[in-house]
Parts: sequence; structure tokens; C-alpha cells
Amino acid sequence: MLHTSIPVLGVNVDHVATLRQARLTRYPDPVHAAHVAELAGAGQITIHLREDRRHIQDRDVRILRETIRSRMNLEMGATAEMQAIALQTRPAMVTLVPEKREERTTEGGLDVAGQQSALTRFSAPLLEAGIIVSMFIDPDERQVDASRATGATLIELHTGDYAEATGARAAHELDKLAQATRYGKACGLTIAAGHGLDYHNLAPLVTQVPDIVEYNIGHSIVARAIFSGFDQAVRDMVALIRDASLARQA
Repeated sequence: MLHTSIPVLGVNVDHVATLRQARLTRYPDPVHAAHVAELAGAGQITIHLREDRRHIQDRDVRILRETIRSRMNLEMGATAEMQAIALQTRPAMVTLVPEKREERTTEGGLDVAGQQSALTRFSAPLLEAGIIVSMFIDPDERQVDASRATGATLIELHTGDYAEATGARAAHELDKLAQATRYGKACGLTIAAGHGLDYHNLAPLVTQVPDIVEYNIGHSIVARAIFSGFDQAVRDMVALIRDASLARQA
């Protein structure tokens, strides 16, 4: 039987909040952006509550938790403060990511293998509360194994190296993502991907790595929205994922 599942687009609305925080105004509101994204076909809304609150604010987390109709994916560092917020708001999913104050954006995957015991202890209360726990990792089998050992049922592969590569290097990075995806699926994990994906580099990934079921994309959608509108930017990305998936299955 032909496999016809289409991967989910998780729209990251962080950079809507970035624009708001640039002037400390009430607009544009990431809550509004989330509603538009869902109506345009997004199957998940992703937000990253950073320690320095450079974009998403605590208020956003609370309101989005109450208003999102699809699924809320809360990206966060593995800190006691963030654990408490997650346990209070109860998002559908938490994705643990590395975080440094000086970084412009998340740089690389979380070293789960290097802190497996600590992350296992950190994840336990979240899992007990019924929250899905995902690890944002580089496409490395050692990190896949460690993620599974923490109790996580989902991993998000860091696609930044692939997104920034060209030519033979891009093909090499794509192969690494394909291998990690196959290995993760064989380990019983659900596979997502994200970071640096845009309207140009996403189709090869969707076409050549069929077992990725979710893509989390933000910056390129928000950037395109400046010229085409947020609704259309999300619809274009949903259509890109759908068309590449169907082309692969043809």
C-alpha cells in the first residue's frame, strides 16, 4: 500500500515576538501569528522561552497554551526555572535545547550523551505529567542512543549544517540526516527536524528522508511574510512539504 502521510509543519513564531520586543510594543503579537498559522495549515506551534526572554515572554506561553488548537511545542533549556514553567503550563511537548546568552540563535544540538543522567532526571517529572519530551540533537547515533535512554520518545535533528552547506557538502549533510533518521526510527523514536530550513533547501530533505514526520520552521516563514503576508507564507511552506512528500511517493 502506498504510504501517503504528509509531515507536519510546526511554525515557530519566535521572530514575530522578536519584532515586538525590538520596540517593546504590544504588536505584532505571536499569539495572533499562531492563530493565523493554524488556519493556514500548521499542525503545531513552536515557541522558545529563553532565559533572557529576548523574544517569547511568559505571558505568551500562558496565552498560547490556552488558545492553540493544534499542539504547542515549548523549546527550552534544561533549567529548574523552565521545568517549573513547563509543569505549570503543561504544553503538549517540550523540546530541550542548548542555550547560551551570547548566541544569536541556537547553535548545534544538545549534548545529551554528555549529560544523560542529568537530562534523565530532568525529564522524569515532565514525562510523569504526560508531556512529550523531545531532544534537539545533531544527527549522530551516539546522541540518538542517549536521547532514547533519557525516556524521550521524540528527537528533533538539527539541520543547521545542512541548511548552510552547498554542493557536495550539502549532499554529505543530507546523508547524515538520513542515516540518523533511519537509526532513530529503528530505535523506536519519532523524528522531527529543524533549524535553518527555508523555501529552497527543504524540498530535498522531505524528498530524500521520508521518515521525518515534523518540520519546525520559523525565521524563513516570518521573513517571507514581510512580502507575502503571514497567512500566505505558511500556506506556501505547507504546500512545499505536501508537494515534495507526494513527489517522493509517486
